[in-house]
Amino acid sequence: MSLLSILRLCRIGENVIIPAQYVIQTKNYAVDKKKPAKAVQQKIDIPVEKDVNKLITYVCGSNIYNDGEDVKLKPDSEYPEWIWNIRTEPLKLEDLDPNTKQYWRYVRKQAMKRNNQRIKYRRL
Repeated sequence: MSLLSILRLCRIGENVIIPAQYVIQTKNYAVDKKKPAKAVQQKIDIPVEKDVNKLITYVCGSNIYNDGEDVKLKPDSEYPEWIWNIRTEPLKLEDLDPNTKQYWRYVRKQAMKRNNQRIKYRRL
C-alpha cells in the first residue's frame, strides 16, 4: 500500500499530502542506497631541509622543477635598497592617518571581522 493511499484512509487534507509526498520523493527517504566508500587520501610527506649550510646559501623550495637546483642567495649589496624597507609586521591603526582612504578601509575591514566573529559565536 502506498503512502498516498494510507494518508487518504486517514482523511488528511490534500494540502498536507502533497508536501509530505514531495519530501519523500526528493530526499530519497524510501530508497535504500548504499553510499560508496570514501577514497582515503594519502598524506603527502614534504621533505624538510635540515642542512644549515644549505639553508644559509640557498632559497630552499624555490625550484619547482624535477631537475635543477634552488636559487642561490646573493650578498646583501646586490639587492635593491627598497627591499630592506618592506614592512613585515602587520599594519596598526595608530600608524595610519585618519584623513586617508586606507585608514577608513582598515577600520571597515576590522569592523567586518569583529561582526563576523560575533555572529559566528552567537550561532553556537
